[in-house]
Amino acid sequence: MNLLSLEHINRVAAYPVVCNTQDGFFHFFTDGGVHYSVGFIEDDVLLSKESYQLIVANLNNRKSRRDRKVRDTIVAIVDEFFNCNNSTLLYICETGDNKQGIRSRSFEYWFSAYNRKSLFTTMSSTVVDREGVVNYATIILRNDNPYLSEIITEFSESIQALNQKPE
Repeated sequence: MNLLSLEHINRVAAYPVVCNTQDGFFHFFTDGGVHYSVGFIEDDVLLSKESYQLIVANLNNRKSRRDRKVRDTIVAIVDEFFNCNNSTLLYICETGDNKQGIRSRSFEYWFSAYNRKSLFTTMSSTVVDREGVVNYATIILRNDNPYLSEIITEFSESIQALNQKPE
């Protein structure tokens, strides 16, 4: 993954963003004191082409209200990722507290306001695990990705395989 420009992110982000040099994740605090961490880790499980998981974490577990500035800051970081990389971005909602549906809707809300969304293809799906927990997954990739159709096919087939119940 190519390095992202913190300077470029801060030119458009609604909250000041800093980069943790140890893990490469981006951090910011909201007006309400919520500490967010946003980063990208290489994904070699779901997709075979170069792909990264988008990680968005509320580090201090404070209640986060719907805050347009959070959306604008996260979108600024994601936008810089795509300015520097033509990789697939995979967003999987964390399920530990059963709020994955809310996270999925928040992510869709954030991306719906993105002013360059017409340059991207997104695909969302759900997988129900053996315990009946619904997992939400979304891929985002640039329309000029040379493997666009292959990635969409692979994602669809992976989701289908994960949803098949063992006999």
